Amino acid sequence: MSTPYETGLDRNPANFQPLTPLSFLARAAAVYPEQTAIVHGQRSWTYRDFYARARRLASALAQRDIRHGDTVSALLANAPAMLEAHYGVAMAGAVLNTINTRLDAAIIAFQIDHGEAKVLIVDREFSKVAKDALALCKAKPLVIDYDDPEFVGAGERIGQIEYEDFLREGSPDFTWLMPADEWDAISLNYTSGTTGDPKGVVYHHRGAYLLAMANVITCGMGKHPVYLWTLPMFHCNGWCFPWTLSVVAGTHVCLRAVRAAPIYDAIAAHKVTHLCGAPIVMSTLLNAATHEKKPLPHTVEFVTAAAPPPEAVLAAMKAAGFNVTHVYGLTETYGPASVNDWHREWDGLSSSEQAAKKARQGVCYPVLDALDVLDPETLRPVPRDGQTLGEVMFRGNVVMKGYLKNHTATAREFAGGWFHSGDLGVMHPDGYIQLKDRSKDIIISGGENISSIEVEDTLYKHPAVQAVAVVAKPDEKWGETPCAFVELRPGKSATAEELIAWCRQNLAAYKCPRYVVFAEIPKTSTGKLQKFKLRDVAKGM
Repeated sequence: MSTPYETGLDRNPANFQPLTPLSFLARAAAVYPEQTAIVHGQRSWTYRDFYARARRLASALAQRDIRHGDTVSALLANAPAMLEAHYGVAMAGAVLNTINTRLDAAIIAFQIDHGEAKVLIVDREFSKVAKDALALCKAKPLVIDYDDPEFVGAGERIGQIEYEDFLREGSPDFTWLMPADEWDAISLNYTSGTTGDPKGVVYHHRGAYLLAMANVITCGMGKHPVYLWTLPMFHCNGWCFPWTLSVVAGTHVCLRAVRAAPIYDAIAAHKVTHLCGAPIVMSTLLNAATHEKKPLPHTVEFVTAAAPPPEAVLAAMKAAGFNVTHVYGLTETYGPASVNDWHREWDGLSSSEQAAKKARQGVCYPVLDALDVLDPETLRPVPRDGQTLGEVMFRGNVVMKGYLKNHTATAREFAGGWFHSGDLGVMHPDGYIQLKDRSKDIIISGGENISSIEVEDTLYKHPAVQAVAVVAKPDEKWGETPCAFVELRPGKSATAEELIAWCRQNLAAYKCPRYVVFAEIPKTSTGKLQKFKLRDVAKGM
């Protein structure tokens, strides 16, 4: 039954436009054209420059017949080209696929083929692995070389054209495309492949717009913040911060590699206000040599995810001038979708009590409809007692569209109208969630997800290995690191060094175990490995 509010009050161009983060850059360039948008080494670009270069990229792509729904892949460091791609690709109606630069050639080839990339932009630093990947691909994308003057090292050109030459093909006045529907895909991000091949997570314009806005609120960003890129832009589109900064006409300070001295130099030189990163970034800052450290110009906001920082690390960060905020999310939720919102009254708690509060994953982001801990069978909320385990689930506009070409997995993860994270946690009486385990046995090392199953499969292929179980071992620098418990075959021998070298031949380096323990692996009566016991052993090592 219609109401007076529905009769004749229809959507039209005057009262409804698709939400897209592309509009943020257009506005920033119009309102603050001379504001510094990007700093990279000794060079900088204003918002007028940034917008013009993004439009040139869109125009050049369109001239190469890149159209709506085509995939443009990028294997790039945290450099200006990656920021430009976050706008220019979508302005051409295409979908941006940012590739993890730490992956091996076989996985990169899988992603290029699965996403049917029409274009691949390659940083010269990664030309070797890109060349190897392309040799394995069925897809034959246009390859564009990116020669970053800030990169010092070897790396051949493997493409048909260099990035700056490609931009010169485009027009800075290109009339870019608004999405026909805010539900249109804007980016494609791949999971770490915890079971079998990686899954392609599809983001839409609406979700990217909302998460970008929510970052402003969650991180307390006023006008013209200065953001240092210590978080990889390939990771969940840099948690949507490439779009966030345009909302408040902030400055992106690019950083190709996470090293202590350049971080402190950038903070001092550019008066950085915000940065994000895994616990490894905190370790890098805290363990810097005295001559590398510089006084902070003010309290710097540091947003971290992955494993909760230990109490000692939080205290050290506070003493060093950083205010740490803990967030949680997944690739499927555009990055952070929950935040440990701090209460002022908690400031009076002891340091250990504060650390216990900060270790929780928190409450839903402002733009997330619901975050809960549910019984995975009944989808009923678990008791709010901080004890009862359930599965962490999300619902709202910052949950992915689904998995590309994988309807079965999409339906499974969306069963019952919730996104099933696969993470196990508890709900505290005050409504804050806390993770307790990962049902898929993910190891988060330096902010990167590592599948214990993938590492185990590699070790099982060694002729001397009879049984293996890989678990997370707490690590001060990396947050967590893989630890392998191994049983050898009768009559066979192998050293820890040999098995680690075996893994390095078959896995990306960051996935390889740093510790190998030769011991009988505890099992249930049915032969199932009891990993929870091994985690306890690893924690005590």
